[in-house]
Amino acid sequence: MTPRNRPPRGLFITLEGTEGCGKSTQAKLLGEHLRKQGYDTVETREPGGTPLAEKIRAVLLDRADEPVAPETEAFLVLAARRQHVAQVIAPALARGSLVLCDRFTDSTLAYQGYARGLDIATLERLNRLATQSLAPDLTLVFDLPVSTGLARRRSTAELNRLDRESLRFHQKVRAGFLDLAKRHPTRIKVVSARASKETVALAVARAVTPMLDKIRRSAARNRPAADRPSPQTSQARHAVR
Repeated sequence: MTPRNRPPRGLFITLEGTEGCGKSTQAKLLGEHLRKQGYDTVETREPGGTPLAEKIRAVLLDRADEPVAPETEAFLVLAARRQHVAQVIAPALARGSLVLCDRFTDSTLAYQGYARGLDIATLERLNRLATQSLAPDLTLVFDLPVSTGLARRRSTAELNRLDRESLRFHQKVRAGFLDLAKRHPTRIKVVSARASKETVALAVARAVTPMLDKIRRSAARNRPAADRPSPQTSQARHAVR
């Protein structure tokens, strides 16, 4: 990683959206794009990212016959998130890495808040507790008509418990993400996911570039040339899956 590409305190980017929107594919492509520029990346997901959090994920998404109360669902997500932040995300940012996370706090608000009906303000407080007030620097919401996304999802993967929810449920999730983008326009950028993955990846690169430029300028201003480390090789670290 070259000195000019070394962020002074890391950068946290989250990718959000409804089922089948392609965010996981875009997270992989963005990681490749960043590594080509010399950045050290950590690529992870929620729920999950640590051995314990992955076990919680399996319980959360299991298609068991027992109904899951919305509050139980939220508490499982938040427990996994606390472990994930403590063990993976916060240490990576402290090292100066770029962290790419497939889902984070906005998913809790969209799924358990807007779609399940839990109180948004309460969920926001619980998110702050689980993250110790850590928030993404940039969030990309991949927007796609719900019917299109579900058709994609159902044709390529085994359905989990959330995939099997009603069309109305997923429409509420989409509306939640779009409302969050209106509430937080500086942090959240909506990216149309209708086009090919290559076209969407170009839109993602355009959305991320201004933030990369900002941290490069900050590093150049704040670190004297004599104090800059020698170039290093970029690498990707993947959280447990």
